Amino acid sequence: MNRISLLLVTVVLLATSLLRAADKTNVLFIICDDLNCDIGSYGHPQVKTPNIDKLAARGVRFANAHCQYPLCGPSRASFMTGLYPDQTLVHQNAVYIRENTPKVVTMAEHFRNNGYFATRIGKMYHYNVPKHIGTSGHDDPYSWDYTINPRGRDVEDQSLIFSLRPGTFGATLSWLAAEGTDEEQTDGMIADAAVEELRRYQKEDRAFFLAVGLFRPHTPYVAPKKYFDLYPLEDIVVPVVPEGYEKTIPADALKSIRRRKEETNLADDLARQAIQAYYASISFADAQVGKILAALEDTGLDENTVVTFTSDHGYHMGEHGHWQKTTLFENATHVPMIIAAPQQKMRGESTMMPTEMVDFYPTLSELCGLNRPKHLSGVSLVPVLNDISVKPRESALSQYNNGYSLRTDRYRFTSWGEVGVAGEELYDHETDPEEMVNLIHDPEMGGIRTDLRDEISKRILDAGSPPAGVKQVRDKPARPAK
Repeated sequence: MNRISLLLVTVVLLATSLLRAADKTNVLFIICDDLNCDIGSYGHPQVKTPNIDKLAARGVRFANAHCQYPLCGPSRASFMTGLYPDQTLVHQNAVYIRENTPKVVTMAEHFRNNGYFATRIGKMYHYNVPKHIGTSGHDDPYSWDYTINPRGRDVEDQSLIFSLRPGTFGATLSWLAAEGTDEEQTDGMIADAAVEELRRYQKEDRAFFLAVGLFRPHTPYVAPKKYFDLYPLEDIVVPVVPEGYEKTIPADALKSIRRRKEETNLADDLARQAIQAYYASISFADAQVGKILAALEDTGLDENTVVTFTSDHGYHMGEHGHWQKTTLFENATHVPMIIAAPQQKMRGESTMMPTEMVDFYPTLSELCGLNRPKHLSGVSLVPVLNDISVKPRESALSQYNNGYSLRTDRYRFTSWGEVGVAGEELYDHETDPEEMVNLIHDPEMGGIRTDLRDEISKRILDAGSPPAGVKQVRDKPARPAK
């Protein structure tokens, strides 16, 4: 082949490659850390999240979406592999995903294997916060082509942070109304890095899977002071727990909401400050989401990019007398889930169909025209994006420690211990959205109780079945719970 022919072949191949990149649907996956559904588009009367709300207005809001485990590490391992925690065998933090499933193909890796440039900025797998900020934490290097680990002044300002346990920040209530600008904070740096990556993808015409993991509102609740000013302390409402409530729930449920002694019966002034700081951190994170989405539009990449927004699990802010996560109540399992795809028919719509985070992997694969890996346990939500009345799921399953919880469009049924021997809970969201009235012994609920027992038994069995083609390492000694 002479030089001219070789040059022509090279030009044709390059043009074909660029065409394929242009034709591919990209993915922008944005996730907050420890964010519950206290945001505007989910109906919260105080919290200001205009940018997340704007995304919801052009996508579908899954109003009944739930994590599979209300703890960072297990939840992230679950949705990134499309497997349930009893399949990943990750039930606590500080576990690398390939310790238990060494050959699993993660969601980002699947896109990478199909010609996408996979980038992680910030937190996608488990990190100790703030200890691991600026590092790769418990990340999975096989998932990415490129990673960016910003470290902002929120890490350097730890001596200024108030904490219920002095010197401890990541696992207890702690906060700081910070000096300086958004751009000096780690999440501000993450947003700026995401903007630069989007501009680069535009120039290179590169198909991408960009995962942006913000650290807020995870403790310590650090945000510039201007966000605290949005929420005057006198306007903060602290949840109240009725007297005698503790006697109405099983011992293991009670244990889950009393596991942090310093956060039990929190004084009113401290409770208000904690809630204010949490809300401030949410609004700060929302501003970073807005910066990223603005860049997506400015580059024109929004016309060919699926955008998802979510959190790794929900969060209590005094409900049930509990703060933070690790319960099987609605506050801890319920997550925001918004999907906005260029080709979907539904815009600004909402569905109460039960949804799980394991559904992200098959949904994004289908939206981008990729084959579904055989090991996935989730269902595709693409039919819902085109017809809000479609219901590919009847229930959502979550678990924590020795408990499992099933959420339908109306009820929550929770079973503790083997086949519920350690107690059960039943809540009717139509009359009790706060889940404060346990109906498990109500004689009028007998038929519903039986149906939900049967359903949760089937779901637990399916969620523990070995995933197709994925070897599990089950002979490792158990790690202590975190």
